[in-house]
Amino acid sequence: MKQILNNFKGDRGLWMTIFLIAVVSFAPVFSASTNLVYVAGAASSPYAALFKHAMLLVLGFVIMYGMHKIPYRFFSGGSVILLPFVILLLLFTLAQGTLIGGANASRWIRIPVVGMTFQTSTFASVVLMIYVARYLARNKDKLIDFKESFMYLWIPVALVLGLILPANFSTTAIVFMLILLLVFLGGYPIKQLGAIIGIGILSLAFFVLIAKAFPDAMHNRVDTWISRIDDFSNDKVEGYQVTKAKIAIATGGLYGRGPGKSIQKNFLPQSSSDFIFAIIIEEFGLLGGLTTILLYVILLVRILVIAKSAKTIFGTLLVLGVGLPIIFQAMINMAVATNLFPVTGQTLPFISSGGTSIWMTCLSFGIILSVSSAKNEILETDVQHIDPSLENPLEVLHETIG
Repeated sequence: MKQILNNFKGDRGLWMTIFLIAVVSFAPVFSASTNLVYVAGAASSPYAALFKHAMLLVLGFVIMYGMHKIPYRFFSGGSVILLPFVILLLLFTLAQGTLIGGANASRWIRIPVVGMTFQTSTFASVVLMIYVARYLARNKDKLIDFKESFMYLWIPVALVLGLILPANFSTTAIVFMLILLLVFLGGYPIKQLGAIIGIGILSLAFFVLIAKAFPDAMHNRVDTWISRIDDFSNDKVEGYQVTKAKIAIATGGLYGRGPGKSIQKNFLPQSSSDFIFAIIIEEFGLLGGLTTILLYVILLVRILVIAKSAKTIFGTLLVLGVGLPIIFQAMINMAVATNLFPVTGQTLPFISSGGTSIWMTCLSFGIILSVSSAKNEILETDVQHIDPSLENPLEVLHETIG
């Protein structure tokens, strides 16, 4: 057993937290899947939905294990190679049309043979964050300004986000804000960041105007965005999903109704994905909700610790770039379920049912674990070569790493 565990390198605390969240996800997914079975007809039984979720997690852990074995320096060049590919992938996704089977087809592509759907924007977001971290790390020794970074930083960012925007405003907004945070941490001038924000707002306004002027020519969800914001800002009008989520949370109490005893799961659309946090509170109460929040807080702490301990600037920016979006997505999902934020369609990482979201979350954590395992390998190697006659070997070790 010890020999098997030795194959899992990197931050043990992060490994344990991820595994714990994955185990916790089975109860709410199994319970909420009855909505998929009896309303959407997406599975033959709750057990089939649970089995599918388990298989997705297993495959996700395989992805995570494989990624954490790759030295993280290879992700830098990999992002440059993959960036044109994800742009073509996003173009292909948009070209499918507005609807396939009643769903927004400009978000997903269907994988041949296996019949599963793949949300291209999630993969594109991960690649883009790695690319931004690479650019900042390569230019760490000089002052970066807008003119110099326009071609190699902001043009790729604009292309990717511009292709995600028509079908997924929330993902576009999240990635844009986190890119701003990352470039700020990477030393980008604050005044120029203000100009970038202004350009982003103007670009969004221009897109909305064009979409409203040519609604049939553009595959977008602008009307949905506007209606959700109006519903959220109007106290007298609440959407059906928000109302049912509030009822689920209100009836949960301190300890909840008990596992599998949710009532609102039968009425709440997307109860196994977008609104699964409301089902968790209904079945496990306030204590269940706080425990879920605590698990994501622990994830955030481990991400920050690994980022701080990384031996290169690229390693630090890479961990923040792929790790913070996961925490931010979890915060938004829980805020939507508690009516603190407009409905966005963001899932709860590792807990919500789904394919692409689980895989991309595992991919991101695999990259983070790769950074942390590189640190540990250096520590172990350097300890073996420390001269025992030195008065303070930890100082020598720190200087070697730094």
